[in-house]
Amino acid sequence: MTRPFKTARRTTLRHLVLAGVVLALPFTAPAKAEDAKPADTSRLVSIGGAVTEIIYALGEEGRLVARDSTSLYPEAVTKLPDVGYMRALSPEGVLAVNPSAIIAIEGSGPPEALSVLKSASVPFATVPETFDRDGILKKIDAVGAFLNVEDKAKKLEESVAADLDAAIAEAAKRPESERKRVIFILSMQNGRVMASGTGTAADGILKLSGLVNAVGTFPGYKPLTDEAIIEAKPDVILMMERGGNHDAGVQEIIAHPALGLTPAAQNKAIIRMDGLHMLGFGPRTASAVRALTKSVYGG
Repeated sequence: MTRPFKTARRTTLRHLVLAGVVLALPFTAPAKAEDAKPADTSRLVSIGGAVTEIIYALGEEGRLVARDSTSLYPEAVTKLPDVGYMRALSPEGVLAVNPSAIIAIEGSGPPEALSVLKSASVPFATVPETFDRDGILKKIDAVGAFLNVEDKAKKLEESVAADLDAAIAEAAKRPESERKRVIFILSMQNGRVMASGTGTAADGILKLSGLVNAVGTFPGYKPLTDEAIIEAKPDVILMMERGGNHDAGVQEIIAHPALGLTPAAQNKAIIRMDGLHMLGFGPRTASAVRALTKSVYGG
């Protein structure tokens, strides 16, 4: 629970839980939750690429005055001021754009920065984050509730759900015996392979796509030993698109003492995808599922 704070005028904080959104709204007199007025979101800061995509998909982008550095789609959003990386926010940078409201994906931070933002006289909403089909729909619902456009959100949910269900069903048709083993590599600094276990966005997109996480025996992201990489026997290596010389990246993987011995490296089955598209779990996730399965299996 957000703690009370003091200003020149005595105010307290009331927590209103609405459709998965936590609002911290300053008030000067007790009032019933049902009597509360919608937050003023006319000058909105959006933190989190998927949250920003949803705002655009709802046709409410005119409210935005700033975004974080992970908000890169659609391209038009990059023209807005950038308040920094979602996990390394500066309260001063966010408040400098004079927002009337802030909406952030769960996991934004650091915690002390969020504490300052939630204590400011600006409505703050947190959008829940889970890496599955229902989580995407809950995000849309939460954003729509905060922006007071529930009808628009309902229509978007129906459209996104239908597209997701079709993409997931198509991927699920492949027999389990034919499903490829995939290792998602987050980074390879100094030859140290940081890979995705369970409970991550990478693991989530693999599941939706009917693929097998070759190292899905541990939670989160962890560095792998050479032995663990060899034992995983991935058919495919999946990474985020980072720009630059892709051929050099392939050669680095092939030359790696452990990765080079995997079926994926030997067959040069190395796939790179746009990180926000693949791992954002927003309105475009169905297309990410289709793109990933096509890259893995061809056709």
